[in-house]
Amino acid sequence: MKSLFSFRLTRAEKNWVLYDVGNSAFVLLVSTIIPIYFNYLADLGGLSEVDYLSYWGYATSISTLLVALIGPIGGTFADYRNFKKPVFVAALAIGCIGCLALGFAQQWMVFLIIFVIAKVGYSSSLIFYDSMLSDITTPDRMDNVSSQGYAWGYIGSCVPFLLCLAIVLTTGQTGLSMTQAMMIAFIIVAVWWVVSTIPLLRIYKQKHWVERKPGAVGDSFKRLGKTLAGLGNEKHILLFLIAFFFYIDGVYTIIDMATAYGSALGLDSTGILLALLVTQFVAFPCSIIFGRLAQKIASYKLITVCIIAYFGIAVFAIFMSLQIHFWILAVAVGMFQGGIQALSRSWFAKIVPAEKSGEYFGLMDICGKGASFFGTGIVSIISDITGNINLGVGMIAILFVVGLIVFRMAVHYTPGAETQQK
Repeated sequence: MKSLFSFRLTRAEKNWVLYDVGNSAFVLLVSTIIPIYFNYLADLGGLSEVDYLSYWGYATSISTLLVALIGPIGGTFADYRNFKKPVFVAALAIGCIGCLALGFAQQWMVFLIIFVIAKVGYSSSLIFYDSMLSDITTPDRMDNVSSQGYAWGYIGSCVPFLLCLAIVLTTGQTGLSMTQAMMIAFIIVAVWWVVSTIPLLRIYKQKHWVERKPGAVGDSFKRLGKTLAGLGNEKHILLFLIAFFFYIDGVYTIIDMATAYGSALGLDSTGILLALLVTQFVAFPCSIIFGRLAQKIASYKLITVCIIAYFGIAVFAIFMSLQIHFWILAVAVGMFQGGIQALSRSWFAKIVPAEKSGEYFGLMDICGKGASFFGTGIVSIISDITGNINLGVGMIAILFVVGLIVFRMAVHYTPGAETQQK
């Protein structure tokens, strides 16, 4: 077991991993405290519960759509020589400044607008960050480094989150108002995010690029169009993107619907929060283990194991009726969440041209963002028709079946798939 944790990172790899630690604090805040605080502001503004849910859904959808539109073009633009770092910094600045600004927004509509801007900055930065993987490490180390990023992101994000949570939950004892407590929380997260990114910015150098031509913006559109038209001849890439769309949809749906599952089983907000933290802590060692296993076992086999495991998790959800079942689900998700995300990222980085990594990761991001609509839609429709949320959740097992079949087809067309772990 000791050898599973003995992987030594280079300085560049460590600094790259640190960005995952920084931005993950914002992710955890978005999935837990921010919706609750928006509900608080909405209530002060006289919004009904139905309107609150609708507006929050609209904001999330708008941010997703904007990133889906910006990502491929931004990624293509970032592939030009010495462009990736400045574009990454711009997205980072938008995200961090937006996070800070959320603390000063005291009217629900203003808060929602700033949230959309911050979320777009954060999500866009991930496209450029993921595409840096081919610059900071070598193909034989990508699985491990990618896994380390997710692992330390899971555990590292808990530090500022628990601090923010303590500030928000002790407003009665400290004399702070909810608005003041949240302002401090947003400042903590923004500072944590920036400080964790500085080491990467100091040492990052773009090693793979496309030479810039006159009219860079127009040329970016042409290059993207040429790549899209040529995907039919790159069956391993096209099939992987399709497979990723389906299986990552199932993963994100389970994550996004976790609060609803817990509430339906009678857990209060504290219980749900603790279960989500358990997922983070379990995901930390399991992500590292998957990265180390990828040194000995072909990563496509490990991705296959993760997809099958998530299929089992979805089927298990059909029979959930007790609170203990939710805790079992939280642990199971933590065991495979980091593995499937990290290995998918590194697999894709290895099969696409390194000099066009930004462009391709922009396309991959569309699959991830587009999938977020599909899975939740299935759950909602089936739950409405049957009146059973468990059955609605269980139906996403179909996504894992389709994803697995198409993924195995992608592997079949991938040159050297059997030896990529060596």
